[in-house]
Amino acid sequence: MISVESVTRRFGSLTAVNKVSFRIQRDELVGFVGPNGAGKSTLLKMLATFLCPTAGRISIDGLDVVRDALAVRQRVGYLPGDTPLYQEMRTDRFLVFIGRARGLSAGRLKERLEWVVDACGLQQVMRQRIKECSTGYRQRIGLAAALIHDPDVILLDEPTHGLDPLQVVSFRALLKQLSPGRVVLLSSHIISEVATICDRLLIIHHGNLLADGTVESIRDSQGVEGGDLEELFLNLIRDYESRRDGARDG
Repeated sequence: MISVESVTRRFGSLTAVNKVSFRIQRDELVGFVGPNGAGKSTLLKMLATFLCPTAGRISIDGLDVVRDALAVRQRVGYLPGDTPLYQEMRTDRFLVFIGRARGLSAGRLKERLEWVVDACGLQQVMRQRIKECSTGYRQRIGLAAALIHDPDVILLDEPTHGLDPLQVVSFRALLKQLSPGRVVLLSSHIISEVATICDRLLIIHHGNLLADGTVESIRDSQGVEGGDLEELFLNLIRDYESRRDGARDG
């Protein structure tokens, strides 16, 4: 469903993503983990067709994200890290606007609007202007906008930002509901949070993919049994930094 083949993205002299490769199939719920500035958002933007790779190839459902960008966007629901919303619009009118922009018919829009309002818990703020909503509600409005067209691929950048503990629990349940028959890829810098939700982890640092697998398989690769997930994460980063410093010294 998603194929990333030796993808690099540069901004001038800065390499934000460096020769990253992975594949994700339908029914997978995958967590993309790394420190701030690791390259997570840049890669998600390339998957969502907001940025083009400098080198390498990305395809979604067999469609190239550069050559077939419009067809890819029809299949993708994307929640950016900054949750862009029209602050002066009411929540209900904003979601109708997004549904119409997505080309939904009147009947289908009504059906999907009812679904996202219920799934994202927006009943209390439907007639409020978005700027009057709390951070948590604005995040949920952004999620509803990403889901309203029932996409096959769901890309979520730091989706639990601003959510309270009860909302996080509801969000996890929603992702489990969404993942069958779809690809769900979400980013976070908190490995314990992602490991609770996801079946598989992609760990990135300085634009390089350090690990790809289940928590158990990543622990095995590091020779670690049990223990703190954050410590496992730090071990991977230390190993990478040590190898990089060794290569420089050599």
